[in-house]
Amino acid sequence: MRRFLSGVIAAGLVAAAMLFAYAWWPRHPAPHTYHLPVGTTMRAFAQDLKRQHVIGAVDPFLVLAHLAGESDALQAGDYRLDNPTNVWDILQQVVWGRVVQYPVTLVPGWTFQQVRQALHCPHLQDNIAGLSDHAIMARIGHPHTSAQGAFFPDTYFYTSSATATSILRRAYRRMHALLAADWRGRAADLPLSSPKQALILASLVERETAKDGERRKIAGVFINRLRLHMPLQTDPTVIFGLGPHYHGVLTASDLAFKSPYNTYLHIGLPPTPIALPGAPALYAAMHPLKTRALYFVATGLGGHVFSKTLQQQDREIIKYELHGHP
Repeated sequence: MRRFLSGVIAAGLVAAAMLFAYAWWPRHPAPHTYHLPVGTTMRAFAQDLKRQHVIGAVDPFLVLAHLAGESDALQAGDYRLDNPTNVWDILQQVVWGRVVQYPVTLVPGWTFQQVRQALHCPHLQDNIAGLSDHAIMARIGHPHTSAQGAFFPDTYFYTSSATATSILRRAYRRMHALLAADWRGRAADLPLSSPKQALILASLVERETAKDGERRKIAGVFINRLRLHMPLQTDPTVIFGLGPHYHGVLTASDLAFKSPYNTYLHIGLPPTPIALPGAPALYAAMHPLKTRALYFVATGLGGHVFSKTLQQQDREIIKYELHGHP
């Protein structure tokens, strides 16, 4: 009897050692991304891994999964099978759902058309193709909101089961959470009646400058003009209104183009944002720098010079736009 028990124990130890070696011994399949469909059983998964030469045998894989108590717990998605790997690592990935995360980036200053193009990317289900902007906003639950400027620019990570609208919902929530927080803490006595107006102003600031030190000053110029009921006269709004009619350089006829976004023709803010504003532009719009400046002109070096009077502005235009920067 003792010999029998000793034999059973020895056989068990040998089997355990073999299973241990099977689980942790590194395999060398070609590294690739493996897609695990919804509803796949552990046996079907093991059989497919064997067909792809990722594992050597199906039954030991199933025994290991059973011993780990995970024989039916598979999370669908894409998995990256590194080189080398081992069976235990594969099991942990699919049981814990360590799926591949893909990035998509929305850039500050983009229009919604550019956002739509960015969302047409690999592994993301394009469920907005062919829809109008209004239909897209209705699909994410905000049918009465303009799509322009409505989404926070950032890098978003998603899995192979994600849709374009799921990214848009996340970006919308982030934008409006930050907008609401900045609106609650805004400077006193701004000539802005709503968070929507603050968002529009932030989009103008975003398109005018990328310099951290200038955003609040440019916002201050726009605020001064709004208070005085002066036209904002900001070129990015004209360019936005021109759409495909813009050819790279604004002309006199462009500045006379009849559009609700032409801030040379209309006093006040345009009807919607013209771009995605980032967090610094949002903050600047609601915390503008107190300044007496009413004008600014680009220097050609990535910045601007500011003027208090039209005469001073005219001199700066001659210096920087007509003759080039010194």
